[in-house]
Amino acid sequence: MTPTRLIHVDALRGFALLGILVVNICAFADPYYASPLSNPDYASTADHWVRLGISLLFETKFYLLFSFLFGYSFTLQMAAAERAEAAFVPRMVRRQLALLALGVAHGALLYYGEILSTYALLGLVLLAARNLSPATACRWGVGLVTVACSAWMALGVLQALAGDFSATSSSEASTKLAAFSGSALETLRFHSAHLWQTVQALWLLQGPSALAMFFFGYAAGRNQLLVTPYRWEPHLRRLLLITLAVGLPGALIYAVSAAYAPGGGLETFAFGLGQLTAPLLSAAYAMSMLALFSTAAGARLCQWLAPMGKMALSNYLLQSALLGVLFSGYGAGLINRLEPLLMLPVVLGIFALQRWCSARWLRSHPYGPLEWLLRAATLWAWPSWRRSL
Repeated sequence: MTPTRLIHVDALRGFALLGILVVNICAFADPYYASPLSNPDYASTADHWVRLGISLLFETKFYLLFSFLFGYSFTLQMAAAERAEAAFVPRMVRRQLALLALGVAHGALLYYGEILSTYALLGLVLLAARNLSPATACRWGVGLVTVACSAWMALGVLQALAGDFSATSSSEASTKLAAFSGSALETLRFHSAHLWQTVQALWLLQGPSALAMFFFGYAAGRNQLLVTPYRWEPHLRRLLLITLAVGLPGALIYAVSAAYAPGGGLETFAFGLGQLTAPLLSAAYAMSMLALFSTAAGARLCQWLAPMGKMALSNYLLQSALLGVLFSGYGAGLINRLEPLLMLPVVLGIFALQRWCSARWLRSHPYGPLEWLLRAATLWAWPSWRRSL
C-alpha cells in the first residue's frame, strides 16, 4: 500500500464530501426539499437555475461516489486484517455495528435523512459476499442497478397512465418548517419521529444503487484500479466521452422533472432513469479528479482535500451539526430564509472551515475522533489517540 494510493483515495473522499454537503444544505435550508412540491418562496429565475444545477450535477451522484469508496475501503480493511493475521469477519462485524450505532444516533439527533445506518447494514451484505470475484461483483452491481431502476421507471409509467402527473400536498413541508423554526426540542422531535420513516424510504430510493456501488468499489479494490499509475488513464478521454454522453442526459431529464414536475409519475420515471445513468456520471467525476491529482496543480489540490477525506466520518457528522445550528431550532433557525444562490457560499465556507480544522487535528492525532472510535471497535482495542512525538 503506497502513500500515493492512500492520499488520492482520501482526497477523492474529501471531494465526495463537498458534493454531499451541496445536497444536504438543501435538505436543511429548504422545507420543500424532497417533498412532492416545489418551494413557492424560491420562485425566481436564479432560484430555479440553482436548483436545476444541483439536481443535474450533484443529487444522486456524490453519495454513489461515496458508496464506491466504501466498497473500495472494504478491500483495504481485508488487506489490513491479512497483514495483522487477524480474523476479518469479526473485525468487520464490530465495525459495521459501531457504524450502525453512530448512524442511528446521527439520524435521531442531527439529520433524519442520514445514510450511515444504511451503509452499516449493506456493509454486512458485502461482507457475506466477500469471496466474490471482481467480475461477478460487477455483474451483481449491474444487475442491481438495472432491476431497481427499471422498477422505478415502470412505476412512473403506471403513475402517468393513471393521471398522476404531480402532487399537491405540502403538509410535510409545513411540519418541517414549523419544527426547524421552533425550539431545539421541536427540532429533536422532528428528527427522531421521522428517522424510521426516512430510513425505509432511503432503502428503496438509494439502497440498491448504494449496494451496487459497494460491489463496483470492491471490484476496483480487488483489481487495484486506484493504484497509480492508473491502468485506465491512457483511455481517459474515451471513457469520459462514454460516461458523460450517457450520464448527463439522464441527469438532465431527472433535474428538469424534479424542478418542474415534482411528486408524480414523470418524476418517478425520471428518477429511475437518472439512477440508471448516475453511476456513469459518478465514474466520470472520479476519473477526472484522480487524473487531475496526478498533475502538478492537481497534486496541491489533492494535498488540500486529503485531510477532509481522512476524517470523512467525523466531517460528515460535523456537517450535519453545523447545518443544524444554522437552519434548525438547534441554532439560528434560518430554514426557508436563505436564497438558493446564497447556499453555495455557505457550503464553501463550511467546507473550508472543516478542512482547516481537519488539517490542524491531524497534526497531532493519527485519526479523526469518530474514525478513532470506529477503529477501536474494529480492533477491539484502544488505538493511539495522539501521534507519537
